[in-house]
Amino acid sequence: MIHITTRTKEDAGFARAGGWRPGRRRMEQPQIKEPHYTLAGIAIFAGLPSQALERVHQLCSWRRYEPAEPIVDYLDASDEVFFVSTGEVCVTIYSIAGKAVSFRNLGPGDIFGEYAAIDGEPRSASVEARTSCLIASMSASAFRKLLQSEPAVAHALIKSLVRNVRTLTKRVYEFSTLAVNNRIQAELLRLASLGLREGKSARLDPAPTHSEIASRISTHREAVSRELTRLSRIGIIGRQNGTLIVLDLDRLAAMLHEMTGE
Repeated sequence: MIHITTRTKEDAGFARAGGWRPGRRRMEQPQIKEPHYTLAGIAIFAGLPSQALERVHQLCSWRRYEPAEPIVDYLDASDEVFFVSTGEVCVTIYSIAGKAVSFRNLGPGDIFGEYAAIDGEPRSASVEARTSCLIASMSASAFRKLLQSEPAVAHALIKSLVRNVRTLTKRVYEFSTLAVNNRIQAELLRLASLGLREGKSARLDPAPTHSEIASRISTHREAVSRELTRLSRIGIIGRQNGTLIVLDLDRLAAMLHEMTGE
């Protein structure tokens, strides 16, 4: 707890010898709490009792990142594991020509950097902050020991890795079989699953840029702009104060189902 004490104007006659004069009052500002960092929302730690979670917390360091600030670089030799406490990050690879290929966004509760910690290979992608975010990190050696000592964490990590494989398999299928407009629809549904649900709608805040969507589905910004304009015209999406709103998730899913049968 941080205490800040200030002098009032009544204390202008502060004694030369030092100290507060008798009868003068002190005014203390409200106490300011230190930031409370917690791993309680991290998905792979959900099965840990509070004491075990506290031990994991002691192994972590914390840092805040601002939008567009790099966290790890593609092919970097670092091997820490990162846990997203607040905010959102983007997983991307940049080509030599500077073209961005975005894989996914990660939000509160997600983990990244575990591949390098497990196999010792260079980073498989770059990760940068998409919004202001608070990130905890742990050394690779500590993470590997944690997996050995806490089977619940190891099991949760395995499920997470399998889920990643399923997602990437589905995206490869979409790249191979769907037209660009259908890939945009599929990406909107994926992003909506991470957004704030409100009945049949979902809010994406901040709204993804057309370039961000294009980089995730291997197309160009103009194609995204055309499809989003069409979806807005038929009442499936809308915009409000920098937020993209998917107004009818069921209808959007039905449009995609007509093309995929899923």
